[in-house]
Amino acid sequence: MEVKDFDYELKEELIAQVPLKKRDSSRLMVVDRKTGAIKHQKFTDILSYLHNGDVLVLNDTKVLPARLLGEKLDTKAAIEVLLLKNIEKDTWEALVKPARRVKLGTIISFGGGLLTAKCTSIGEEGIREFVFSYQGIFYEILDKLGTMPLPPYIHEQLENQNRYQTVYAKEQGSAAAPTAGLHFTKELLDEIKKKGVTICTVTLHVGLGTFRPVKVEKIENHEMHSEYYQMSKVTADILNDAKKNHQRIISVGTTSTRTLESIMQKYGKFQECFGFTNIFIYPGYQFLAIDGLITNFHLPKSTLVMLVSAFATREIILNAYRIAVDEKYRFFSFGDSMFLTTDIDA
Repeated sequence: MEVKDFDYELKEELIAQVPLKKRDSSRLMVVDRKTGAIKHQKFTDILSYLHNGDVLVLNDTKVLPARLLGEKLDTKAAIEVLLLKNIEKDTWEALVKPARRVKLGTIISFGGGLLTAKCTSIGEEGIREFVFSYQGIFYEILDKLGTMPLPPYIHEQLENQNRYQTVYAKEQGSAAAPTAGLHFTKELLDEIKKKGVTICTVTLHVGLGTFRPVKVEKIENHEMHSEYYQMSKVTADILNDAKKNHQRIISVGTTSTRTLESIMQKYGKFQECFGFTNIFIYPGYQFLAIDGLITNFHLPKSTLVMLVSAFATREIILNAYRIAVDEKYRFFSFGDSMFLTTDIDA
């Protein structure tokens, strides 16, 4: 299967640059993943498509203000560092620009020396490992010096940093938001619970895969970057009971989906666990965990388009995307939403 098979035409004006004033005022395209039938709704209409007994799974990762602007200690050259993954204690994997200026032993200063980072390892395509030095609490310093790592296709300044954070964000560690969850408000989640839907959480810290395009021709040759995940015993018990009782498990976002599928692949059931996953889901994959998926509209030729194509079919997804373009849906992180299900007659 070739990467070009997952391409589609998108007008740049449809790439959402800013979030809507109200989180849940976005549009919702409901797609039958078996037949391809489509309905155009508002996101609040998700209430009509969630039923008593369903289980809704959210990714409660919290985005770090992971973009740091600093300077080399010796030459004062400007360096941008994007934190991707906490390896251990004060050691982080990061994406660096310009990478050619950062060699082994390079020291970068941030905030006039409030935070410093020494390069201890060099990876491919701008990846570096740093050991950070500071006085105080790292995350408090990061809050002071860092900014939200908005994707490169967003060119507008974000007025409210919390709009690139879900209302249920809890576990610090992401380099990007699980954007399917940005549509939910606390009030909407309360309404969903009142319908008899159980809400539970997993954690997957979104890392490098969000920023990296697929550069191979054959998708089977693409390697995913590993990301940290965890599941609590409470969530595992809820999900195992759902499977036993034939209740629908509906995943909010591709990150929640990858977490659930990784755990089912590894253990054959849900269980309390943590680790790293580089699962790559594309057409031909047999889903073990989920029955429905709430997701945004993703970049052409991305691993995320491949994942949703695996859950439906490539033809159904590309047709839905063509219709979304024609109907002027908003695309990507701050864009509109899609619900892939088999029950669209709400």
